[in-house]
Amino acid sequence: MSWDVAQTTGGRVTVRDVLFDAERRLSTAAVPSPSIDAAEIVAFVLGVRRNRMILQDLVTPEQRVRVEQLLTKRISRVPLQHILGVAAFRHIELQVGPGVFIPRPETELVVEVGIRELRALPAPERIAVDLCAGSGAIALSIGIEVDGCLVYAVEVDDEAVCWTRRNLAAQERALTAAGSSVDVLHDDATVVADAGHGLARLVGQVAVIISNPPYIPAQMVPREPEVRDHEPKVALFAGADGLDVVRGVLRTAAILLKPGGLVVIEHADVQGADAGLRGVAGLTRSMLADEELALVANVPVGHAVWDSVVDRQDLNGLPRFTIARRTN
Repeated sequence: MSWDVAQTTGGRVTVRDVLFDAERRLSTAAVPSPSIDAAEIVAFVLGVRRNRMILQDLVTPEQRVRVEQLLTKRISRVPLQHILGVAAFRHIELQVGPGVFIPRPETELVVEVGIRELRALPAPERIAVDLCAGSGAIALSIGIEVDGCLVYAVEVDDEAVCWTRRNLAAQERALTAAGSSVDVLHDDATVVADAGHGLARLVGQVAVIISNPPYIPAQMVPREPEVRDHEPKVALFAGADGLDVVRGVLRTAAILLKPGGLVVIEHADVQGADAGLRGVAGLTRSMLADEELALVANVPVGHAVWDSVVDRQDLNGLPRFTIARRTN
């Protein structure tokens, strides 16, 4: 037995023992959801699903060493998803790691709105765009859950777009089964609809645009170490008020959406309807067509670009995303 194995034995010989010790240590380190994280780490090392672990089973010394290694990373607040290399999102499992934003459960509800909208349309009209695609969670969920859908995933960051393409490759079979396709574009979401860019040919044709853009003000520092120290800055910060990318997303959506088309934008819980012009709903309502937008999107100069603007809450009752329709 090696020194490392001997040092991690400590009487912890069953799955129950290892789980109890891992949860205790994570809790002491103030790691959120210590019981879930402990179970995920142990299950990962054992090569089984969390609900398939048998508590009385023995854990080998080598497995205990591996649990110890991963547990040490989590105690230092490396995100659990980075440790495991995957993140669950709706009906799929995504590959994630340094350089790409980890998809959150809150975004699942955001995607649901777009999916319902697309399912109600005739197949030829099921065209969707995911702006600031990151891991591809939104685009791939749409493609897999909406039959016969054509989806474009737009991501500007060099590292993140590699993860988008990696996840696309992993989900190709599911997309084929749904009769859908996802096209990844390495481009800026704020200009991708402009002449010479990848989506200029889709002006006025898209049915749904969904975006989970960066929305944290530049001067703010996230409290959670997992976010502050491990999430890519390009996926978090967006100017002095956090709305620089949202403004660009609204402009791109105004150009690409057909009249009556739907835009869905996720935001921070302090950027809801009560925030006025400092929030996404207020910003959307106030958007008027300038000369350039009027020419491209066929909206009269000075007229509102969006109507039916509504801000929605997440399952915790917090403001989470804004939906709006392109004016006719």
